[in-house]
Amino acid sequence: MDVLLIILCAVIVIGLLVFIHEGGHYLAARAFGVRVTEFMLGLPGPSVGFTAGGTRFGVTAVPLGGYAKVCGMEPGPMSPHLEAALASVYRRGTANMEDVAADCGISDDEAYEALEELVEWGSIAAPTKKDPYNTYRAREVKPTRREQRKAQTASQPALPSYALGESRPVADPQALFESEYRQQYRSLPFWKRSVILLAGIFVNLLFAVLAFIILFSVIGFAVQNTQTGEVFQFHASPWQSIVAGFTYIGMVVQAVLGLFNPATAAATVSDSTSIVGIAVLSKTALEQGFFTGLQFMAMISVSLGIMNLLPIPPLDGGRFVIEVFQKVTRKTVSTRALSYMSMAGMALFIGFCIFMVNQDIQNLIAGTGVFASPA
Repeated sequence: MDVLLIILCAVIVIGLLVFIHEGGHYLAARAFGVRVTEFMLGLPGPSVGFTAGGTRFGVTAVPLGGYAKVCGMEPGPMSPHLEAALASVYRRGTANMEDVAADCGISDDEAYEALEELVEWGSIAAPTKKDPYNTYRAREVKPTRREQRKAQTASQPALPSYALGESRPVADPQALFESEYRQQYRSLPFWKRSVILLAGIFVNLLFAVLAFIILFSVIGFAVQNTQTGEVFQFHASPWQSIVAGFTYIGMVVQAVLGLFNPATAAATVSDSTSIVGIAVLSKTALEQGFFTGLQFMAMISVSLGIMNLLPIPPLDGGRFVIEVFQKVTRKTVSTRALSYMSMAGMALFIGFCIFMVNQDIQNLIAGTGVFASPA
């Protein structure tokens, strides 16, 4: 029963902080008009949820972690056949690779490459497991009430709706392609792409600072007068709480930088904890009440944000460094190069996680480290 409670507390704490982090990416992308097809809590896999505004929101089978699928983030140059392939699928409603290749006068491989990129754009739907011939479908179109009102105000015809896989007229393939391209991450200037990449980190840190204001300024904390022994509730000013929040953020930054210093790396790792430690500490913090629970979540939120700043693909900081490199050199990082860097980064990250989990298990058994009983 205790193990189930630990898992539940971990899912609540980590799920909330991941929701905040991915929510930052989602809100920034939507603010710039970029399509987001999925917003999920959990690792990619089977999921339950609902669709609203063209985005599927839900929870996957493994509700740890999460992701917001921002369209158009695929690396490398675009396929030169996207416009023709998009028009082909829309006119047909449903089409396979051979259909599109024949319509566009290109090879099957070129058609497949274009179709898969359009799937990443959210412009068409990918084949399902039940499709015997890998059928691609034109995406569902349901204009919102706001869009319909805007059309009525401009004295324009009512915007049409189309079901998934329903054929539709394409009078101007170039205009259709440009409309889809404008909703992609890759269409944005450098500064907007940077905002989307760093928005998750920003909201994690913002949440922590707001939590410090609630804890120290709104709720307050008990302080004892050393001379009289009187205990009273002290409320710090909002500015003092903000300073405390940024002071803690600075401490975490310093600790993370300690990982790259041979003289302090061992001590930093020894003082750190993995998902196992966070799970155990989550239960302890939530059991101690709202104040301790919110304080703990603020601390983990800062750690999540700062760790995501590390310049290691596929972390946000790694993707940002790649964007900076491409901006400075005016060269595009190839799909293969990014794939290799991501695999190397994931291998490093997984290796570090395995080491930390082992350390936490050893500390848990021995009752040392973060699991040590208070004196």
